[in-house]
Amino acid sequence: MMKRSKTTVLTFAQKCKNILASNWQGSLHTIKADAKGSKEEIYSSKVKYFVKKGKPYIWVPERDLHNVNTVIDERGSFAVTRPFPGPLANLLRSTEKLPARVALTGDVVPLKDEKAKLAAESLREIVLSEQRAIKESSYSVSGVLTSSSLGSTSRSENLQELLDSDKRYVVYKFNLSSCMYLDGNGDSHEVDLEDIEASKADPLSPFSTSLIDGINQSEVRRRALILFCITYLNNHAKDAFMLSVDRKGFDVLGKVLGPVKNDGSREYHWKEFRIAFKEEAQDVETFCLRLVEMEEAALKKVSSFSGI
Repeated sequence: MMKRSKTTVLTFAQKCKNILASNWQGSLHTIKADAKGSKEEIYSSKVKYFVKKGKPYIWVPERDLHNVNTVIDERGSFAVTRPFPGPLANLLRSTEKLPARVALTGDVVPLKDEKAKLAAESLREIVLSEQRAIKESSYSVSGVLTSSSLGSTSRSENLQELLDSDKRYVVYKFNLSSCMYLDGNGDSHEVDLEDIEASKADPLSPFSTSLIDGINQSEVRRRALILFCITYLNNHAKDAFMLSVDRKGFDVLGKVLGPVKNDGSREYHWKEFRIAFKEEAQDVETFCLRLVEMEEAALKKVSSFSGI
């Protein structure tokens, strides 16, 4: 089921695209301003967005200070974190491990009425498409998704709130001038904008948060992750959580034994592992099927070890 090659590893550009496509909110930063001009101080707030043709389209409440700031100075930055729902959030906090994130700089450009309407229509189409995909999913897929707290993990439900809201918004297009990928260790990696433009978001990205949470909320599926660590990675994990998913495979946080200390003892610590598919999963259905196949193969392998 596993296949070790360069093709199983995502590029930084692909990781950035996947984070942007899997989340629905980020932190927008603009330069504070008033009638006298720029203050050279930063104002930040959480905003909702979606990505179209590689560019974030950001919804800012009408009375938000960003709307004043961008009239004077369009420069801004936008930070989006890889979603870490439910028990995964608690684990990352307890281990002081940072979720991967994307930091963009560029111009925050307001859309005129007609273009803002087109952006809203694109948003509506995306939401309907994702909701349709969830509704038409098979029993095995819906089983994973319904194990999740859908209200807090479903991208389409959270974006739907923009369409249903009585609030008035100003819609902005964020024109990128630089992109940075920050990994879980806090290391930053500059990403070429040409690579960003050439990369496509993973088809699983819109559903990744619900998939991750659905798997992590299920004891049965968590046990399967432990089994994967043992059979595919030769690491005897005590516990495991799904960290991220994509068409090429998934990342797991496994609680495994660390190196032998000077006194001969060993302690358990959390370590990140990559498990790759032999064949890519181009949709949620195939992803869940791959997991079932891997689980069956892992059980068969363990049974042969124990002589059952």
